[in-house]
Amino acid sequence: MSNLYELPEVTSGLFERQCGGNLESESETCVAIAPLSGVADGFAMRDSKKEGEGRELRFTTAELDAFAVGWVASRGLAA
Repeated sequence: MSNLYELPEVTSGLFERQCGGNLESESETCVAIAPLSGVADGFAMRDSKKEGEGRELRFTTAELDAFAVGWVASRGLAA
């Protein structure tokens, strides 16, 4: 797998918002996730708040899945 951060910037329209919690504002508790172009197994995640705009974390599917499963388990949540 190539360095995911060397791939081109993700088109904004591809990001899908995942929201929850305090919904006092349109983007208060959301993250946005989009598939990366040029690789079959990669995603970009960013904060939906203006303060976090333009900053991305990039993951393979396995990395993102491992994070999600670990987070759910550490919080005692049901998937």
